[in-house]
Amino acid sequence: MQTSATLDYGGLAPNGLIANLLVTVESLAGLLSFGLVSGLMFARFVRPVARVLYSDVAVVAPYRDISAFKLRLINQRTTEISDLAIRVILVRRQKDGEGREYIELELERSKVAFFPLAWTVVHPTEEGSPLLGLTSEALRECEAEFLILLQGFDETFSQVVHSRPSYRAEEVVFGARFVNMFDQAAAEHGDISVDVALLHDVERAALPL
Repeated sequence: MQTSATLDYGGLAPNGLIANLLVTVESLAGLLSFGLVSGLMFARFVRPVARVLYSDVAVVAPYRDISAFKLRLINQRTTEISDLAIRVILVRRQKDGEGREYIELELERSKVAFFPLAWTVVHPTEEGSPLLGLTSEALRECEAEFLILLQGFDETFSQVVHSRPSYRAEEVVFGARFVNMFDQAAAEHGDISVDVALLHDVERAALPL
């Protein structure tokens, strides 16, 4: 232990060729083992993680002349995330009940160059959308769930970070829209800021017929 940990209390010393060779092997093994353990610990606990906060619910809200499935997210870290890409996949039970199907939803914008103050992800429920004409009850009946796959490049750690939340059918609110998060008073003075406390707030809105 004195040799491998390089403590050198002075209580023991190698005597002879065999003992010196053994000490040499122990010294190299001790240095390598401590270096290996340190590297593994660093890689495990210093791994960058995307701390992205998502709205508690997703909404089906008015969008232009139609409706749209929407969710909202913000970056909780002060680090910059660039080349952000998001995918929304609808998972639901097949009509015959024998399995589940996975349908990737077409988004209005699936990539951004950098993470803005807040990002509202929009899937228009237009012609060809699997959500067209569906109601909240229909989503529950088919046990629907929306899987969110987010990926971006953390410039501080120079590594790709991921985030994978989901919304179940009961977490989708129909006939509602997100409350505006942008600070209007600050905007009048040329500043852009958002009120993070409003991230989860929604208000009722009539869907187009």
